[in-house]
Amino acid sequence: MVIGVDFDNTIVCYDGLFRKLALDKGLVPHDIGQAKNAVRDHLRQIGREDRFTELQGYTYGPGMCEARLFPGVVEFFNRCHQIGQELFIVSHRTRHPYLGERYDLHQAARDFLVVHGFNDPARIGLADDHIFFEESKQGKVARINAVGCTHFIDDLPEFLDEPNFAVGIEKILFDPNGLHSECTKFRRIASWSAMEKSLLGKGA
Repeated sequence: MVIGVDFDNTIVCYDGLFRKLALDKGLVPHDIGQAKNAVRDHLRQIGREDRFTELQGYTYGPGMCEARLFPGVVEFFNRCHQIGQELFIVSHRTRHPYLGERYDLHQAARDFLVVHGFNDPARIGLADDHIFFEESKQGKVARINAVGCTHFIDDLPEFLDEPNFAVGIEKILFDPNGLHSECTKFRRIASWSAMEKSLLGKGA
């Protein structure tokens, strides 16, 4: 088994962060919802979608220092490290934002992983050559195939439904907020503790 894991909204949780940063920048009213889409939809409705695009670039760049990990994801990665389970992070991220300052979004993501101990041999111990940030969805699929993933975990059913995945890859939908209850095409798992039990047989 070779497990691949998406990064944004799968390892990293942005719940509430888009709202906080949008409020800090005076872009949204205080009664805006916690979800990223609430911020996006509000700015679209008032004809300021470009400001959301800029906000997204900032959030995935310097704003990452305020993001957090999903509960249980460190334990999952630690368990993989302990039992010698091969694991890759494969994500789709442009190198720079579409609008606004040209932050290096790939470096911001790698810095986040370093801060949280993913590269530390004494902690999670994931090697640099097991972490990939691709600039297109097609590149992400190609990388998943190239590293030989047998399982891939992602939060977007539309990505898991992309063509050109290698035959036999099991696609697992990470759905912590229950947004895709109607999706029966993929195995749907709502937490990292459940993911650990399902894939690694926690406690075995």
